[in-house]
Amino acid sequence: MMPLLILGCGALVVLLLGAIVPGRYSTWTAVACCSGAALWALQLPPAAAAAMGLAATPLARLFTVIFCLLAAAVLLISLEYNAQRDIHGEEYPATILFAAFGMVALAGATSLLTLFLGLEAMTFGFYILVAMDLKRASGSEAGLKYLLLGAVAAGFLAFGMALLYFAAGTLQSAAILRLSAGEPLALIGWGFMLVGIAFKLSLVPAHLWTPDVYQGAPAPVAAFLSGGSKAAAILFAVIVLDAGGNALQLRIPLLLLALLSMLLGNLAALLQSSIRRMIAYSSIAQMGYVTLALACGSSGGYRAALYYAVVYALMNFAAFGAIAVFERCGAADKIDDYKGGGGRQPFAAAVLTLAMLALAGIPPTAGFTGKFMIFAAALRGGEIAVAVIGILTAAVSAYYYLRVVVNLYLVKSDSRCTATVTNCEKAVLFAIALLILLTGLLPTPLLDLLILPGR
Repeated sequence: MMPLLILGCGALVVLLLGAIVPGRYSTWTAVACCSGAALWALQLPPAAAAAMGLAATPLARLFTVIFCLLAAAVLLISLEYNAQRDIHGEEYPATILFAAFGMVALAGATSLLTLFLGLEAMTFGFYILVAMDLKRASGSEAGLKYLLLGAVAAGFLAFGMALLYFAAGTLQSAAILRLSAGEPLALIGWGFMLVGIAFKLSLVPAHLWTPDVYQGAPAPVAAFLSGGSKAAAILFAVIVLDAGGNALQLRIPLLLLALLSMLLGNLAALLQSSIRRMIAYSSIAQMGYVTLALACGSSGGYRAALYYAVVYALMNFAAFGAIAVFERCGAADKIDDYKGGGGRQPFAAAVLTLAMLALAGIPPTAGFTGKFMIFAAALRGGEIAVAVIGILTAAVSAYYYLRVVVNLYLVKSDSRCTATVTNCEKAVLFAIALLILLTGLLPTPLLDLLILPGR
């Protein structure tokens, strides 16, 4: 409970501190809270016991550390970005802490109720963060769309869990399959939950909110949303589907969602002139690859999905972190605005290039290792046709990712930039870039930590 208490109480302290002593103290206090929660989770493992719907399993502790460090990194890269856009006040760091609170609660959940509360606590935080820039009309529009569609998705999730509870008589995720076997209502409940999961993962046809939200949100928020929330949603899906005995009854729907997402996401990304919308549509395709791994859970798919959840959070964070630097230099939302970026901002351009190469799955980055594991799991699971389509679509994606790199280095521009990369931004982006390379070259240490409960 202590990481949750640190984050929750820290958010309240930040709100009170901001009211008493306005300034950047609230941001640094929030960073200290995130760091403290991460350090607490790194302690020697406690006794293997569950209480109040939570358990400190190795997997929960790993993702607690990841979510807390991501939240701290977002706060650090937000300092200059928010100052330039007049996003002031204690509500921003406090809401980041509340979102991290939901992620950590989700990571340690042992019951469907705690899973739902954690997921929705995280999502409520993002409803606010997406619309935090009050001077940006697209942000308010994105926040409203996210809120309305998210409420519908939450309803599907809650109703599906209610049907599973009716069929099994318990909310404990580990006992649901055993107690609800053969119940028609249980199958309907899984179907409703799949609709909610599809929204959280931006899978076709529940993907329409993604481009608008990625485009309208502040860049640091987009980094946290596209990285942290997607990692949390993947973790949620793995916990739920693994508790359902690999959810064999959902194999066909999962494969269909994966196929549609890979095809539509990559094809739509090819047509985008906005870098944010391009990353948004590519994230739809990326989550299609993850869904393919979820459909092949018994053949190593869950482990591959969890590995990709971690590295995808790093890759997208690096991309939007670099975009935040370029936007401080006056770059707009168009890919053409990044022409000559390698000369104007060499450090940010190098990080953005690495992120694009990793998302394209080019070795030796973590993106290549993650895609290799996903397609290997699909082939072992006998899903050869879908795996081949996924490999071909991944090859197509290299075009629009490398298009950004070409604009950065091979196209000249007369524009100038007076903004400099701060030490906080340099430290955060350098650490993320290093992790992208290390987890790609040496994936074994991370894989050894990805142990599902009961295995």
